[in-house]
Amino acid sequence: MKIIVTGKNITISDRIQEAINKRFEKLGKYFADDIKANIVIHPERDKVKMEATIVTKGTIFRAEDVSQDVFDSIDIVADKLSSQMSKYKGKLQKRNKSNESVRFEMIPEMPEPVEEGKVVKAKKFQLVPMTVDEAAMQMELLQHNFYVFVDIETDSVCVVYKRNDGDYGLLETTY
Repeated sequence: MKIIVTGKNITISDRIQEAINKRFEKLGKYFADDIKANIVIHPERDKVKMEATIVTKGTIFRAEDVSQDVFDSIDIVADKLSSQMSKYKGKLQKRNKSNESVRFEMIPEMPEPVEEGKVVKAKKFQLVPMTVDEAAMQMELLQHNFYVFVDIETDSVCVVYKRNDGDYGLLETTY
């Protein structure tokens, strides 16, 4: 696993880098290929915020934490990611109903959500063909309110979104 640590307005010491490498290398057991973990650490008032994103084929795992101590954040974020991966792996194994080892592969980065009503960042990404259930699971893993994907059954661009009542909605496009 390739771990990229970025500090915004903070210097990443060797001790912090070693702690991150030690905790995140353990997550490599879920992946067949070399994958990349992007970790961003930045101060937030009198605390430290840590965000981690691991991009794999068909899935994005993301976790964040704000705490007084950066080492506490490292442990909390690594535990959150491990929990997400374990849960997702279990769902894949149930769906495949096989005893084979399930591993994740690489895909391009997905866009960040836009805030404050104006476009502050634009990204291009490749739409991944998947079922509605897989898209809803991706949305939950990303902790977003919506997810854009190509429906594998209809071959059209769709959006799955979280409704206020806790259920999901689906927007299907036509030409």
